[in-house]
Amino acid sequence: MSGLADFQNSIYLQGLGDVTPTLPTDLTKLEARAERALSAQAFGYVAGSAGSEATARANRAAFDRHRIVPRMLRDVAERDLSVTVLGTAMPSPVLLGPIGVLSILHPDGELAVARAAAAEGVPMVLSTAASHSIEEVAEAGGEGPRWYQLYWPKDRDLAASFLERAAAAGYTALVVTLDTFTMAWRPRDLDQAYLPFLRGIGVANYFSDPVFQRAVGGPVTDANRDTALLHWVANFGNPSLTWDDLAFLREHWDGPIALKGIQHPDDARRAADAGMDGVIVSNHGGRQVDGAIASLDALPGVVEAVGDRTTVLFDSGIRTGADAVKALALGARAVLLARPYAYGLALGGQAGVQHVLRCFQAEMELTMALAGIARPDELVREVLAGA
Repeated sequence: MSGLADFQNSIYLQGLGDVTPTLPTDLTKLEARAERALSAQAFGYVAGSAGSEATARANRAAFDRHRIVPRMLRDVAERDLSVTVLGTAMPSPVLLGPIGVLSILHPDGELAVARAAAAEGVPMVLSTAASHSIEEVAEAGGEGPRWYQLYWPKDRDLAASFLERAAAAGYTALVVTLDTFTMAWRPRDLDQAYLPFLRGIGVANYFSDPVFQRAVGGPVTDANRDTALLHWVANFGNPSLTWDDLAFLREHWDGPIALKGIQHPDDARRAADAGMDGVIVSNHGGRQVDGAIASLDALPGVVEAVGDRTTVLFDSGIRTGADAVKALALGARAVLLARPYAYGLALGGQAGVQHVLRCFQAEMELTMALAGIARPDELVREVLAGA
């Protein structure tokens, strides 16, 4: 029995003592609560998307178009949501997606997220753009499962160093984000002239790296801080990368590799041809290309293109357990939850992230059971109307 849905019962039992949740159990309400709690700069950075934010709206509209068709008398008394994805065992097909600069939301930033993820047994994908170093986050997460996300810098030695550090710190899978080799046009940030990296936030992995330090004349101090920030600007993304460069990843990473930002079936095929272990269908939550295809609309084509040749994961627009059910029914092996846990972090630190994870997984299990589904491998297109 999964037991994830038992979180619902614990809430009702606490209600007998007049104890109610401090955060909403409807995770779609977290954003408005976070907006009231955060500075305009911090909230805008997390909540904002590219341009008119049409892609972010399209992500949500795609979920609304797909409807679950519940089936009855299917014996869902025994339920098991556990899966193994890219070699990582997890209690449900859910990971915490990579989000950078989390210290703008809570002083503990990624450390609190790592502790929460470890407590719930859910893998955390650590962003290169973290406020705390690869090693610090690994220590905070203890024995919890963890993956590392790479923003591929221009300096190949720096990229290799990041990968070496992540492997040494126990990160077992690599997520390579392809769609952010430069910052998109993001009006919420532009209107406030706010880019946290230029204020020294989200650069911990760079400033702590020996390759980076050698390039700026030694450990980063007040004396060379401006030089370090300019070096970060010069190296953050690499728009010259091509499919041929994937061989570099294999040379420097022994574990599974997933490419994040895949939207087109041909790109998924090329990833499979290159021997990548996974692709993550994602438009970066709408943060990169305004007017782009919704990730959920792109998902079926990618799944059809690669079949069983590579593992397909899903990101962008996930807000509820029912959303996860829809993405899994369309062929994803697991989903990456992002903004909701960031809002939970802002509102409650580690406890806020755990609240989000418990609500999300409980709702997912209950939605599956009430639709007549006991295990993730039973989620197929026929679960959705018109599939």
